[in-house]
Amino acid sequence: MHAAVRSITTTPFEDQQVGTAGLRKRVQVFKQPHYLENFVQSVFDTHPGFEGSTLVVGGDGRYHNDVAIQTILSMAAAAGVQRVVVGVDGILSTPAASHLIRKHDAHGGFVLSASHNPAGPEGDFGIKFSVRGGGQAPSSLTDAIYARSRTITTYRQIDAPPIDLSQPGETRLGSMIVLCVDSTRDYADLMETRFDFDAIRALLASGFEFAFDAMHAVTGPYARELFVNRLGAPESVLRNATPLPDFGGGHPDPNLVYAADLAEEVVTRQGLDFAAASDGDGDRNMILGRGLFVSPGDSLAVIAANARCMPAYRNGIRGAARSMPTSRALDAVAAQQGFAAHETPTGWKFFCNLLDAGDIQICGEESFGTGSDHVREKDGLWAVLAWMNLLASRPGQSVADIMLDHWKTYGRHYYERHDYEGLSAEQAERVMDSLRQRLAALPGQSFDDLTVSAADEFAYSDPIDNSHAQGQGLRVSFGDAARIVLRKSGTGTSGATLRLYLECLRQDPWELRLPTQEVLTPLAVIADQISQLRTLTGRDKPSLVT
Repeated sequence: MHAAVRSITTTPFEDQQVGTAGLRKRVQVFKQPHYLENFVQSVFDTHPGFEGSTLVVGGDGRYHNDVAIQTILSMAAAAGVQRVVVGVDGILSTPAASHLIRKHDAHGGFVLSASHNPAGPEGDFGIKFSVRGGGQAPSSLTDAIYARSRTITTYRQIDAPPIDLSQPGETRLGSMIVLCVDSTRDYADLMETRFDFDAIRALLASGFEFAFDAMHAVTGPYARELFVNRLGAPESVLRNATPLPDFGGGHPDPNLVYAADLAEEVVTRQGLDFAAASDGDGDRNMILGRGLFVSPGDSLAVIAANARCMPAYRNGIRGAARSMPTSRALDAVAAQQGFAAHETPTGWKFFCNLLDAGDIQICGEESFGTGSDHVREKDGLWAVLAWMNLLASRPGQSVADIMLDHWKTYGRHYYERHDYEGLSAEQAERVMDSLRQRLAALPGQSFDDLTVSAADEFAYSDPIDNSHAQGQGLRVSFGDAARIVLRKSGTGTSGATLRLYLECLRQDPWELRLPTQEVLTPLAVIADQISQLRTLTGRDKPSLVT
């Protein structure tokens, strides 16, 4: 079927610089005429090789996904793409998209999501481009895309009606093939190669009480295929498993605030042995055990420490990595077990070179993201299965038992993140500049019983391609005992967010089960004294503590 290609005249938008993981704006911004088209055409114009290639397209099901996908398909056909792989109804989790890019050796993929940000007509929308291999576009490419978006004058589409994406199958759009796939099966097949499904199936059949909350976001269909269809759990283990365009009016961010009902059931009322939740696009996770919340840094460290229980890592791991603000619990495991521990800036793209080189097999971030070398994105359901595999390998042990054993061996890294949201850009920069100017004078200064051992602004040199990333957060260390980190977030769509990270190590047996706030409150006072955050922002408390 032939379809005419049209060139449409446009003018640039000045705000298409991507953040930590793509371009995120309010839905009403994306609905402006030419806005999405300009960004997509800028990708086609700056990343050679689309003609005759395969492309993956899909998203988390949020409002405006369906319209945006049809736009991208029309533009891909005009760009000479030979084949597009898209999820049924356009649904594609971020890790599943990465897997499909790798499986089909695609030139790249467009993933439509604003992750954990709220959805709906008044909510947020987002788009990011993933490169061949399934990882996020490197800074060199996103910078080039932004530069092109500021000079673009035309974009190209074909004249063709929208196509039906409700069923698996093959369709033609102009001369381009559109392959609509049930990505839940592909993804579940991959998981079966990584974990001991027989052991997990036996665990679930033993009376083990479990729940998974998809938060009305993208992971519901994937969780059903995994837990119900393949592992034999009853449908009742799934909570909020139907993806909705507005995520049911909720905030699909799996933490103790936005998944409070699940946390109350498991942590407070101790009603389940194990529970987990994932976010809007399926790349984040929260882990809960009876009476216990597992912090993301602890979860990463425990998975790395017990990697050998998973079939994919029977022979151990060569290395693991964490983002700089993530707790140093992983480093303690690496030091004892003898594998390499890497520290990178925030942003999953910084793990990809290490994964491609085989230098790391497991990685994670404090923002509830954990993953491995099976894809090039963080993966919420992968982390849930890793915990279930671990629990299946430790008959009779609870999540709390596993955590206590871990802390006795490696120490406990008490950890919190304090978010100060909705600041003006000037307020946020004033706080950062104030602390930045004090960094050089801090080493050697004492605050209560802590003495500053180092203070700097984190910069990263990639050991694989020698690229450099500057200005990646301010950190103040008190030896191994404690650490304070301050950085601006790159995932919001309005205002500025400052994130303050607090970490204290305790190793004496009597200190391993203290309330987190009791341990960290003195450090929070020191952090405010050093940064003057509350004085400079006028805020007397954070917007969110996780």
